[in-house]
Amino acid sequence: MYKEIVKNNFAYYFLRLVLGLVFDVIYFPVWWYSRGTIQVIKGLGNMIANEEKSLALFVWVKNLFRPMYGVRGWDGYLVSFAVRLVQIIVRSIALVVWMVIALVLLIAWLVFPILVISQIFYQLK
Repeated sequence: MYKEIVKNNFAYYFLRLVLGLVFDVIYFPVWWYSRGTIQVIKGLGNMIANEEKSLALFVWVKNLFRPMYGVRGWDGYLVSFAVRLVQIIVRSIALVVWMVIALVLLIAWLVFPILVISQIFYQLK
């Protein structure tokens, strides 16, 4: 009696394991190019938003025409405008670099499975 229970349990769980594995292998590309890609896009969007916050680009833009340190003469306005303009340009370039990095990571995410599968078939030939 105990042998039959063990045999039945082994066969049942082995079958579940194999079917689960087959389902995961078949479902993987669907997940990678649907929900997985959406998660990556959200993560990259959060990364860019956090970089914008750390660069404080919009704070610099908002305060472009305000004098620095309360110096209200024409020279204070001119110096603060020039300094803030340079800061905005440099920080914008840094943000664009982060956006390019995020775009490259997204393209790598989309191309990686195709590249791996093509290399597997190439090695099997």
